[in-house]
Order: sequence, then structure tokens, then C-alpha cells
Amino acid sequence: MKTAVVILNWNTERYLRAFLPALVASCPEDAEVIVADSGSADGSLEFLSREFPGLRTIALGSNYGFTGGYNRALAQVEAEYYLLVNSDIMVSPGWLEPLVEYMDTHPRCGICGPKLHALLPHGDGWTRTDIFEYAGAAGGRIDRYGYPFCRGRVLKRTEPDRGQYDRASGILWVSGACLLTRSSLWRDLGGLDGRFFAHMEEIDYCWRAQLRGYTVDVIPQSTVWHLGGGTLAPDSPWKLELNYRNNLLLLDNNLPSTIGRRKAYRRIRFRMFLDGVSALIYLFSFRPACFRAVWRAHKGYRKLRSPERNDKVSVAGVDGYFEINIILQSLLRGGGIFTYLRRYEDSY
Repeated sequence: MKTAVVILNWNTERYLRAFLPALVASCPEDAEVIVADSGSADGSLEFLSREFPGLRTIALGSNYGFTGGYNRALAQVEAEYYLLVNSDIMVSPGWLEPLVEYMDTHPRCGICGPKLHALLPHGDGWTRTDIFEYAGAAGGRIDRYGYPFCRGRVLKRTEPDRGQYDRASGILWVSGACLLTRSSLWRDLGGLDGRFFAHMEEIDYCWRAQLRGYTVDVIPQSTVWHLGGGTLAPDSPWKLELNYRNNLLLLDNNLPSTIGRRKAYRRIRFRMFLDGVSALIYLFSFRPACFRAVWRAHKGYRKLRSPERNDKVSVAGVDGYFEINIILQSLLRGGGIFTYLRRYEDSY
């Protein structure tokens, strides 16, 4: 098998019902769709057995998170390429072929992904939009303090797709909502870092791939639509804790090999100070659960962080790592932030 298209499902039977038929129908003969189920209790496995009896399923039995679920599932899959795709992705015919073709013709590319557009609920159905979606838009970047942003999405601001990113480009990360990777690279890197559980694990995976000399690319000839936010609500303290903790783990894993160990650890300490400022804002905004989430995140990071090591700056360049402060630039430039970033990228 050339491509294994693997959906990690946890209690999203309603999305499987809505989006799986088109996904299965769109895949070429050398691709297989597989659903790995994380102990769902909503009838997902019964639905698959009834409506898709020939579809391969992997019953994991429990929820091991995004990282543990995919690591366990892909250990049971043999293919040249692994395609990680969320259950809330809507596709159209021909979306997969440009991704596979790019990997076939670019041997240094280890990971690639499509453009992500926002999918919105509309009555009993869904509306496709031309607005870039929050999770990955047209490819991910990161700033000097570890804040992720995207081509087409900065903080909570998004822009419409007007063809401004219609050229294949090196980026720092591809969203785990739809990510194609070489299985050989997956095995070489040991899959996803299990400490993350969920959130930012794909950024870590992509950054580690670049430090090994691979490229990470967005392929604009492929577009999918992503609903997003189906597992944890945006204001969930647990989601907030995961994001703050994993952002620090992400920097601890990769920043020393990108800019040097001493500079990296000074940068991480300053990021923790910025986190403390945001925690105080939560507190004074009468959101104590969010304040506690940041405190637990730092405690969790200290417990999980890697021991001191002799990091050497990688000889490989890292696309999508910008030596700017994205929050400051966004505040200064407002809606002009996207034009600024496109000019910055062109001169980078």
C-alpha cells in the first residue's frame, strides 16, 4: 500500500457519518482509509461496522490522546506514506493526489499538507468557505518566543484565500488536521512525542523533521475544509493547560538546536515570564480556572522537560522560524499584519 489515510476517532460518530463517505470515495486505489478508535462510547464502531463493513478499523480501547493514539495505530500500519486526518475534515475529488505527487517528486520533503479552509455549520449541513481555517491555514510558522501562527491566520485573525499563497512553500509546520508524512521519517523520529498528549505535537514533529534535514511544505494545489474545535471547547481550561505546557516542551525540544542552547534557554525563561503575565490577566479578568491552568502547565513542563543535553545548532535551515514577536507586530499593524508577513517571508 502506498498511502494509509488514518483517522483517529474519539466520540465523533456524527463527523464520520457526515464526512467519511466523501473521503473514502475520493481516495485512489493505492490508498487505504483506516479508522483508529480511541475507546469511543458514542456508537462510532457500530456505525463503521454497519455502514462501512469493508473499512479497516483499529480498536485502541482507550483514549491515549492524539500522540498516543496515532503512535499505537501507525505501529500497526504498513505503507510508504501516512496521512493523518481529522474526522471533521471535508474533502473534494482530487485532494490527495497533489500531496502524494509532491512527495514522490521531492525526496527531501518529509512532511506536506494542503491549504485548510474553514467549514461552517449551516442548518443540517455544512458550508464551505474561502476563509483560511485557524488550525493550519496555508502553513504554519512560529515566532521567537514560540507563538505559532500561519500564512493566512495570525492569533485569532484570519484572511480570505485570494490566491496569495498559491505557491508551494517551505513552512515550519503542517496542521495535524491533515498531515502527510513519510513512514520512514515517522519511524526515524519515533512518531509523535507522547508527552504532549494533544496540541502542538505536530509542530514538534515537523520541527524535529527539519532539524534532521527534511523540508516541510504546503501544497496549495490541494485544499480541504476543516470544522475544528470538535473535541475540546476553545475556552476549556484543560485545552489551555495543554497549549501552555506543550508550547514550552516544543521550545525545549527544538529551540536549542535552532539558535543555540544558552540563547534558547534565555528565550524559554522569558516566554515563561510572558505566560505569567497572561495568567495575571486571566486572574484580574475573573477567570480563575484559566489562571490555574497556566500554573499547572508550568508545573507540568518542569516535570516533563528533557534533562540538560549538549545541543548543537543544526546545519539544516529551519523554514518558518521568524525572529519577530508576532503579538507585538499584530498589535502594531492590525489588519496589515498579513501584508507585513508576506514581505518578511519574501526577504527572509
